Amino acid sequence: METIIDLFERSCELFPGRPYLWEKVDGRYVSTSYAGTKGEVTRFAGALLSLGLRKGDRVALLGEGCNKWIYAELGMLYAGGVNVPLSIKLADNEIVFRVEHSGARFLVVSANFLGRVRGVASRLPGVEKIIVFNFNEPEGRYLSFEALMAAGETWLLAHAGALQERTGATVGDDLVNISYTSGTTAEPKGIMLSHKNYVSNVLQSDSLIRITPDYKILLFLPWDHSFAHTVGIYSFMYNGASIASVDFGRSGMEYLRNIPVNLKEVRPTLLLSVPALAKSFKRNIEAGVEAKGRLAWWFYRWGLSVAYLYNGLGDPAGKGPRGLLKPLVWLWDKVLFSKIREVFGGELKFFIGGGALLELELQRYYAALGIPMYQGYGLSEASPVISSNTPGSHRYGSSGRVVKPLDIEIRDEEGKSAGVGEKGEIWVRGSNVMVGYWRNEKNTAGALVGGWLRTGDLGYLDPRGWLYVLGRSKSLLIGNDGEKYSPEGIEEAIVEHSPYIDSCVLYNNQSPYTVALLVPNMQALSAAVSPHHQDAPRVMLHKIQEELGHYRGGGRWGHLFPDRWLPVTVALLPEAFSEANGLVNSSMKVVRGKVTERFRAELEYLYTPEGKNMDNERNLHTLKSLMK
Repeated sequence: METIIDLFERSCELFPGRPYLWEKVDGRYVSTSYAGTKGEVTRFAGALLSLGLRKGDRVALLGEGCNKWIYAELGMLYAGGVNVPLSIKLADNEIVFRVEHSGARFLVVSANFLGRVRGVASRLPGVEKIIVFNFNEPEGRYLSFEALMAAGETWLLAHAGALQERTGATVGDDLVNISYTSGTTAEPKGIMLSHKNYVSNVLQSDSLIRITPDYKILLFLPWDHSFAHTVGIYSFMYNGASIASVDFGRSGMEYLRNIPVNLKEVRPTLLLSVPALAKSFKRNIEAGVEAKGRLAWWFYRWGLSVAYLYNGLGDPAGKGPRGLLKPLVWLWDKVLFSKIREVFGGELKFFIGGGALLELELQRYYAALGIPMYQGYGLSEASPVISSNTPGSHRYGSSGRVVKPLDIEIRDEEGKSAGVGEKGEIWVRGSNVMVGYWRNEKNTAGALVGGWLRTGDLGYLDPRGWLYVLGRSKSLLIGNDGEKYSPEGIEEAIVEHSPYIDSCVLYNNQSPYTVALLVPNMQALSAAVSPHHQDAPRVMLHKIQEELGHYRGGGRWGHLFPDRWLPVTVALLPEAFSEANGLVNSSMKVVRGKVTERFRAELEYLYTPEGKNMDNERNLHTLKSLMK
């Protein structure tokens, strides 16, 4: 197999009657088999050929995850096209940039986002036709997806052999999509991923975790995202398993409300998650337990502590004297944790975690519940899977073992290989590594060096082959003496351990000391300090200062990080980091460059004599305004 078409055709032959897609119709989930999916895919391929799609033409796709999303993408590939998947969370200017930069001839859009497209259509002169899901009012450039499918079927009957000729001409080096980075640094780049890239990564992923045909997943991560794309859509396809879409409803808020309902309806075997979702699930679970009263909360916390002790750091659980705790672990699981798992449908075996680094505490927490969340590592430029923990081999805090076959090296700043256990930049080489960046030779040359992909991430390999990822090299703190340090671990620890801090971004660009931009948790601060206190803002500031003091010498976590990289002072921010203000991307990662740009004045103030004092007037003013 060298193309996604080969991969899909194989599954249609092996599992023709098995369900591939599940979608909610008239209040209940209905399945579409592999054979049924292929029929719809070929109809849309015929539709695109009838419109004159040439091999290599780009087609943009903007819509929520649903059956027609799959029909559209696979139809593009059968017709020799290239998908340009777009996040439904993009701003108007971002949609225009991606569509125009990719040179897309056609745009496929869900009716839920047609209004967005109409608003920017005049700025998309290169788009010849706009094809709309669930649409019956064709006019001008706008076509009905459903009507076009029927026309495609008719066209194929009249042009026997045309589709087979086009699919037969598709080879491994042809592009599947141009996937634009959501950008934690600068302008998005169009990542060119080929059929060979995707097929290789599906097979590599199988070297770590084998999905079986009975597996089912509720794919609530954005389908345009590379993690959901490879590990969800393609890996499940290859193994004859099935994927279910979330009932989108009429809005993004309705979509979010439907996730817990759909989990119980679908009863998934496996879920893909990112840290933001993992934290959200945990908050909801604990709110439910706490609502049952003090005794239930105490019993729950006691059960967690027993499971934490029994599991240790993962591989293997219950080792040595800890094995004596097994009866207690079984008891708590039977009485409590099995009930909590019903929130996820009751059939869930484990999560695979991608995106940003997943805190050790979260990994230990989900393992205690009996639904471990195995941390993986990858990036879109690698299609994206590079490593993962697995049910058979896991170590909390690590990013698992590297997929096979794949070459990996840890290199220093001069590009020389580092020794075992030594930190450096992670470089990988394999058939899953991208073709390059679309129309961007400069960045391609910087990322691909002699066949190796420079990930831009820092990490190390331990003697047993476990990969530990430490954060982005481009987000390094740089002291005034040139020494460098990755901030992610400190930021995650501060947010994880402090109820008073929602978000934290550290900053040091060859400066005399490190500072931080903090988003305070006003609910927690107001619960600890009465807003009616005569000097409430100052007392709240002292609470935050005390929390940060725990990381310095003699503090509760004083052994974790070097003092010089801890914030000397902070600026409290009046707004949270969100997709709406562009300060986090679609994977819920903080866009560090945009944060520091937005709050440049605050950062400069922190290096003045007044700003170095955390009790400064600006922080007090921010707290006063947030208390209103």
